Amino acid sequence: MKIIILGGGLVGGPMALDLAKEEDFQVTVADNNKEVLQKLADMSRIKPIHMDLSFPEEVTRLVSSYDMVINAVPGFMGFKTLKAIIEAGKNVVDIAFFIEDPFELDALARKKGVTAIMDCGVAPGMCNVLIGYADHLLDQTDKVAYYVGGLPQVREWPFEYKAGFSPIDVIEEYTRPARLVENGKIVVKPALSDAELMNFNGIGTLEAFNSDGLRSLIHNIKAPSMKEKTLRYPGHIEKMKVLRETGFFSQDAIEVNGSQIRPIDLTAKLLFPKWKLKEGEVDITIMKVIIEGRKENKRMRYIYDLFDTYDPVTRVHSMARTTGYTATVALRMIAKGLYTHKGITVPEFLGKKPECVNFLLAGLKARGVNYRESIKRSDD
Repeated sequence: MKIIILGGGLVGGPMALDLAKEEDFQVTVADNNKEVLQKLADMSRIKPIHMDLSFPEEVTRLVSSYDMVINAVPGFMGFKTLKAIIEAGKNVVDIAFFIEDPFELDALARKKGVTAIMDCGVAPGMCNVLIGYADHLLDQTDKVAYYVGGLPQVREWPFEYKAGFSPIDVIEEYTRPARLVENGKIVVKPALSDAELMNFNGIGTLEAFNSDGLRSLIHNIKAPSMKEKTLRYPGHIEKMKVLRETGFFSQDAIEVNGSQIRPIDLTAKLLFPKWKLKEGEVDITIMKVIIEGRKENKRMRYIYDLFDTYDPVTRVHSMARTTGYTATVALRMIAKGLYTHKGITVPEFLGKKPECVNFLLAGLKARGVNYRESIKRSDD
């Protein structure tokens, strides 16, 4: 089976290496970065294609000769790239995490006979799968909350943060208003709001803030209370607020010495080198997912915990493992015919199918990514 991954960066590269381990898969990576492509080609039997993926017509032509596609381009390119893949009639797993509504492409995907699994990472991704699974088990879901963050093990001043995926998408977490559900209604709050401190085994105290991560869950899980929060080391929120409120994240051009400059472009040039994970640098992914509701007149509480670290054997960073391996296991699930729905699928839909949940959890466990489940019951 011929597989092509669009984007060979922090997550795309490890996905390609994971798939290339199987003799049944012929893996190609397309990217505009020659250095990234050469590194992958040197490490495994991966075919590199140097290409600018920002032209949808070229993407459609490119993927037409492949059996399946993984879309791992940055978020701002994601929607157009996905549409181009669907136009080619190819099944696709998507981790671009774009802001647009993927269901705008549902009719096209059905027409083309395409299975398209969206947001197939860790969060969004496996958290949605587990929320969908618990919701499927409950008679009534009352509350959903999840907390997630990717962090360096060693805290370095000034930011005590490193980006495990596209840094420009990280900035979105600090600027995009967060949608939550309170008392059955969608409410919008500023990103970085409602700070709270939480303790986690193995890492200590972290701070959590509102971010816009619920995405499709808002419409597909009928719980009167839902929220997603991002985790960082204490003090990070205030630093990002200062940058945001001062205008460093603005996309509106300003004049500087006669030139028009977008502040976000300058900020990216300054921040991204400091946020880059070094080769061999240990990073951590932490996630806690909580679902509360009722089952046969009993109060039920499902908790799923993830604590994952950089793998020194494969030299793959944790965020790439937890995000990328979810996508590669989902691709295997489609390839084996376990999931065949035509149209757009968001991960909570997979949670309604226990066989898909079990397949994903088993595939991740085989790659060292382990989710720990705890269930609490109480009589009314």
